[in-house]
Amino acid sequence: MFDGKNIQLGISPLGWSNDDMPELGAENSYEQCINETSLAGFSGTEVGIKFPSDPKSINESLKSRNLKVASKWFSSFLCSTPYEENEAEFLKELDFLESVGSNRINVCELTRNLFASEKSMFGNAKPVASDEEWVKLTTGLNKLGKVANERGFKLCFHHHMATVVQTYAETKRLLENTDPELVYLCFDTGHFTFSNEDAVQACQDFVNRIGHVHLKDIRKDKMTEAISQGYKFRKAVVEGCFTVPGDGFVNFPRIFEILDSNDYEGWLLVEAEQNPKKANPLEYAVKARKYLQEKTGL
Repeated sequence: MFDGKNIQLGISPLGWSNDDMPELGAENSYEQCINETSLAGFSGTEVGIKFPSDPKSINESLKSRNLKVASKWFSSFLCSTPYEENEAEFLKELDFLESVGSNRINVCELTRNLFASEKSMFGNAKPVASDEEWVKLTTGLNKLGKVANERGFKLCFHHHMATVVQTYAETKRLLENTDPELVYLCFDTGHFTFSNEDAVQACQDFVNRIGHVHLKDIRKDKMTEAISQGYKFRKAVVEGCFTVPGDGFVNFPRIFEILDSNDYEGWLLVEAEQNPKKANPLEYAVKARKYLQEKTGL
């Protein structure tokens, strides 16, 4: 599988230190994260909360461990703030990513997101964009995508729980109203699954737009509990709803087949927000790497 294709395997630092909840993994250092990422057999990582702000320091520390920066998160507020403000921050992130040798940026629209909210992320509490906001979002993404493209980057939009672009239908609407040469998809197996969508079907339908892949598994019993009890997003993380590939019920073998048969090239990046005191980061990184080797041969 993936023979002759340029596929790189990475793992997110979220398993070591959580960006949204710094208390999760506060005891884990940047050095531990990258040491264990390399030790587990991965070749890359995304930029996390414990990473140095100086690109030179990142480059030196990653190079010595044969690691690369795969991508970085970017929070957009295209629905609610002027485009120019979004672009100014976007350009700063592109400058940073260029300095660390990456060519992917993962954009997520956070207008009215529920990440830090006490509200349930299920049911009527979920944020929804108006038609006017959809125009602002898709128009703004095309503009940002053009800026990224001209500098050799792919803008990969990250559909996400507790945001205005969460569901299959919302993702489809976004892709249908953006330029396929400027706006790609950061396809996340876990977020589609947790949204009660068919991740395999989404992969099949959107495969020609996928520019980056997050491999997140879901524990089915925990997901059922989260929906029935109306979990807020952060509670889902703390309660162990998310995990590494092979430890949940996402059909990764079929997803890998779809990506392979459609000539996907780029990063396959494990991302599992967990409490590192309950889910030892190195143990789960090794578990994920072993599973990927078994299922893909990589």
